[in-house]
Amino acid sequence: IVDKISQVRVSPVLTAHPTEAKRSTILEHHRELYLLIVELENSMYNSWEKNNTRHNIKLALYRLWKTGEIFIIKPDVKSELSNIIHYLTNVFPEILPMLDRRMLQAWKYLGYKTSVIHDSFSFPKISFGNWVGGDRDGHPLVTDEVTEETLFTLRLNALVVMRRKLVALLKHSSYGCDLKNTLPPMQERVNEMLQSLEKTEDFMKQNNGEAFRQFIHLMVSKLPLDTKRDHATELADFKGVYKNADELYTDLILLKKSMIHFGARSSAHDEVTNVIRCVETFGFHLAELDLRQNSTFHDNAMAQIMNIAGLDGKEFLTWDESKRLDFINNELQISRPFIYKNALLEEQARAVISSYNVIEKHIKKYGTSGIGSFIVSMTRNVSDLLLVYILAREAGLIIYTEEGPVCIIPVVPLLETIEDLAHGPQILKEFLEHPFTQRSIRYIQKQKKETRPVQQVMVGYSDSNKDGGIIASQWNLYKAQFFLHKVGEDTGVAIRFFHGKGGSISRGAGPTHYFIYALPHSTLNGNIRLTEQGETIAQKYANKVNAEYNMELLVSSAVTQTILDTYSQKKMHPLSSLLDKISDGSQEHYQKLIREEKFISFFREATPIDAIEMSRIGSRPSRRTGAASLQDLRAIPWVFAWNQARFNMTSWYGIGTTLHNMKINNAFEYTTLKNAAKTDNFIRYIFTNVDTSLAATDETIMRQYSFLVTNISVRDKFLSLFLEELQKTR
Repeated sequence: IVDKISQVRVSPVLTAHPTEAKRSTILEHHRELYLLIVELENSMYNSWEKNNTRHNIKLALYRLWKTGEIFIIKPDVKSELSNIIHYLTNVFPEILPMLDRRMLQAWKYLGYKTSVIHDSFSFPKISFGNWVGGDRDGHPLVTDEVTEETLFTLRLNALVVMRRKLVALLKHSSYGCDLKNTLPPMQERVNEMLQSLEKTEDFMKQNNGEAFRQFIHLMVSKLPLDTKRDHATELADFKGVYKNADELYTDLILLKKSMIHFGARSSAHDEVTNVIRCVETFGFHLAELDLRQNSTFHDNAMAQIMNIAGLDGKEFLTWDESKRLDFINNELQISRPFIYKNALLEEQARAVISSYNVIEKHIKKYGTSGIGSFIVSMTRNVSDLLLVYILAREAGLIIYTEEGPVCIIPVVPLLETIEDLAHGPQILKEFLEHPFTQRSIRYIQKQKKETRPVQQVMVGYSDSNKDGGIIASQWNLYKAQFFLHKVGEDTGVAIRFFHGKGGSISRGAGPTHYFIYALPHSTLNGNIRLTEQGETIAQKYANKVNAEYNMELLVSSAVTQTILDTYSQKKMHPLSSLLDKISDGSQEHYQKLIREEKFISFFREATPIDAIEMSRIGSRPSRRTGAASLQDLRAIPWVFAWNQARFNMTSWYGIGTTLHNMKINNAFEYTTLKNAAKTDNFIRYIFTNVDTSLAATDETIMRQYSFLVTNISVRDKFLSLFLEELQKTR
């Protein structure tokens, strides 16, 4: 268990997808009200004090009642980032120690010695990702300037967190211990730090006789921060400054050993470990910033770059996959870029290259620790991924090693539709077998000190559901992950799945532990990323008790499933043929509905999609390219509209007819499925979510919204279809 715990890596990725309809002011009032209610239930207060708390609750409720809930002005990316920063600086650094302590309590409760955990430093590795300021897919407001500002803000706030933690540790480390009585390596390190910072011996007179405080004070002084009135205000660079978080990490490990040698074992294992864990989690970057862009956008950018170089970019857009691969493979043998200095680029080319230039500039100064990956949404072919290498070359993100050229940033496919999920294993196989990818993965493995080469693969829950309904989506995601993982096994690469889950059931939400236990065997492998989107961030993490609980569910489930998979045989789902049938049946019935004549007319009139598209909830447009089609409409407003009208059809339509037909035509399969719903993690997860969605579906409100449809025959036709299927599903 200890060995597996230390191998687990969990990374929630915060996004600002426009499903958080509450203003940040409202969320702050909610937090205040929550704390007041907790205070009211505290038995230590007398009746007079409780009356005062009740008074404050009434004030908070009145404030809520009179505060406008609707966004009057569309939020910009900067304000969305500010909201994300709140959680990364004020919530997650505070709950990490709580999480570790809960694990140690559980360990001790089972009768094991906590020293085993401490001595091997076996804690799950937790890190955070961020999409705000990096997600460019259909978001014209995320410019290179925004990305640059985002990286700066993340770094500054990471260092603020580090300083806060070190100052708190400084206050608690008031042990009487002269420097000469500490371990020799600590004495040597203090002298090194004094010399590098050009400090005189007068510096050591502060906290005289308290060597640990002196050492920590030197650490604070080496942070690349400028402080005024004891507040960190801006990034700084001076002689002796820490160049990266690893240097601070090494000093903290030395401090911990020295404290244990001194005899302050409890403080070393608790307070110093907490700071070490914070550095391990947030580093000097706070959260890794991913850059996501659509494959079609990349195609257009490449065509425009070719035009600059005197080639026919328009022709490139018409080439089939074979001809594209020939072109790309030829270019990957050449070191010269297409773009000459000061070239005037067209819109898409300029957007891609300018953002890559920001990444290259940041890496040159601070390294790659704050950069996540280049995510290619709507990955349809292997050329969509290999093309990124050429674009990266134009910005200097390709370097030359002894093995040959490599890309220093990981390129990640995002498989979203049911068709793309089905083709995903073949796309990944071709990508991983490409020499350029193999060299790049090995290079990144060495840089990150991984035991195995790792390839991240992102799977999308929203578009696959929009494409074929909930069962088809979930089952095709399951199969895709199983076979993608097999591709990794065959090529000797560990696949790290990045789950693009949304906040509603139709977009992949559900109980965290149910979700993890429902994953295909071995695909978790102790390594998981998943998005936390929109309103779910506030619902799960606004209050620290909730935040710790939800993080514990995520981490403990990841540990549990990883260990169970290790000691059981990998195999495809035992009811795969049955699941194929209900998946195909429900998808067919679902797609029959959305292809029915006048369906879009009904959708646009019977749901508040027009209001949602015009709402000021988030900074991102509701459509990828602006085309007035169902295909171009993002999954978020699609699901949001049906849910607002209480149809919730995206999480149940097609299931009723499929189960009904199975019950009549094949009673044995029906009974098998029914029994599996009680015992099988995957099937139980699906039907638990469907059941939850049905409970929130309201026929009365559905009818009221349907009355907004002006064409009576269209209204009656589709309302009947919905109500009939709803009854069958229930």
